Amino acid sequence: MDMNIQKYMAFVKTVEHGSFTKAAEMLNYSQSGISRMINDLEKEWKVVLLERGRTGVKLTSDGMKLLPCAKSACVEYEKLQMEVDELNGLQSGLIRIGTFSSVATHWLPNIIREFQKAYPNIDYELLLGDYTEIESWISDGRVDCGFLRLPTRPEFETVFLEQDRLLAILPENHALAHLEKISVASLCDEPFMLLEKGAKAEVSEIFERCNLTPNVHFTTWDDYAIMSMVESGLGISILPELILRRVPYRIIAKELDVPTYRKIGIALRSKKTASLAVKRFLEYLQYR
Repeated sequence: MDMNIQKYMAFVKTVEHGSFTKAAEMLNYSQSGISRMINDLEKEWKVVLLERGRTGVKLTSDGMKLLPCAKSACVEYEKLQMEVDELNGLQSGLIRIGTFSSVATHWLPNIIREFQKAYPNIDYELLLGDYTEIESWISDGRVDCGFLRLPTRPEFETVFLEQDRLLAILPENHALAHLEKISVASLCDEPFMLLEKGAKAEVSEIFERCNLTPNVHFTTWDDYAIMSMVESGLGISILPELILRRVPYRIIAKELDVPTYRKIGIALRSKKTASLAVKRFLEYLQYR
């Protein structure tokens, strides 16, 4: 990247976030590096751009006049990079995706297969975690985008994808297996395998809404471990319908008497600042 553009970005981000520290975090520089670049700009332009204080930084009158031009230069540079990427046909790139197991198993293979037909040289890094972990990875820049239960953090940009039913899971020979719907209350009568980890407790919320407490014997974020234990007769559970596609376990899924869903979407910090590869990837979510 051209050094002048780096300095302009340092200036713009420092103003936007009100501090050298936050600008450094956004641009992956040290605080001293950001400060030095802005000092260099002030020397080159022979003006004072920022007033430094204990509470942060503030634009001077000269800084106010020059900020729109610096912003415009940064925007035009991003457009230029996109055009270059377009001309190169996205010959290379890396997309880092935060996901949970049901999406990784049943959606991503289809999405990536179609995406690779148009962009065969893009690489992928998949990080599997729970909703809370994925939110942190997006916020920290560890992943470019992440599949999540919605709603999520208000600062993220999101795309709603699908509403996924939550179903009761029983062994094939269970006494309730003949019923069309399973009452939430009946799930409290025997050992319960709880799919949960982190702060987003969608299964526990079902019992809370019904003022009930399940007899939890086992807690995990591994859907397949729960299915295996249910098959073995160690208990019953509630799982999302998405993970139950093509399962190799001898289990039965039944609708609850209180219909319950989770909303699945994809989130990222900003579509505007996302790489071209990520923007193109979002266009292929329909192939899930």
